[in-house]
Amino acid sequence: MTPGPAPIVAQAALARACTVSTIHIALTTLSPNPAPSSAVASLRGEPCAGPVWGWYAVHTHPRKEQVALENLQRQGFDSYLPVLQVQKVRRGKAQMLQEPMFARYLFVRLDSSAQGRSWSPIRSTLGVRTLVQFGGKPAKVAPELIDWLRQRERDFDPQHLFVPGDAVSITSGPFKGLEALYQGVDGEHRALILLEILSKPVRMAVDAGSLVRA
Repeated sequence: MTPGPAPIVAQAALARACTVSTIHIALTTLSPNPAPSSAVASLRGEPCAGPVWGWYAVHTHPRKEQVALENLQRQGFDSYLPVLQVQKVRRGKAQMLQEPMFARYLFVRLDSSAQGRSWSPIRSTLGVRTLVQFGGKPAKVAPELIDWLRQRERDFDPQHLFVPGDAVSITSGPFKGLEALYQGVDGEHRALILLEILSKPVRMAVDAGSLVRA
């Protein structure tokens, strides 16, 4: 039989848009004019809709959260690492540091549609161990959770080693072994303590790194 007019073939192909089939082959073979790019995309199995964005969990190597974040962002991936401000002792000094809210985890926003960029570079990114999966599928995170985490970061008060009124012990210096009451910090971020000397309370400043909870 003689093939029908090319427009009929094109209509049949477009009627089965968004499916994987061989109609694309027939369309390009029999029609004198190329099919519209949108129709070709549909016949390749690609969705007709636009990008399908979602947040996914990424598992990093130990203490490499920031490294993974920076390298993902350098590649153009929209990434998010929730952090908290925490005071810790480094080299005998108390310092405010940023620590991941979830050790070894961060989040990346990806397009799951067929038109989206490949996810494969994520797995080979420096600092990244793998994309978290459940049942063999990447673990998708609700956008409401991401919004909540961002709000939590904004509202969170920095965690200090001590709060005023805490009983502390001095671990170094001429008053090593004595107990005192923590009062706060001075303008140079040294710890102010109330130490009892000869039955008289004396206020002094020491490095917070030389204190532990009594």
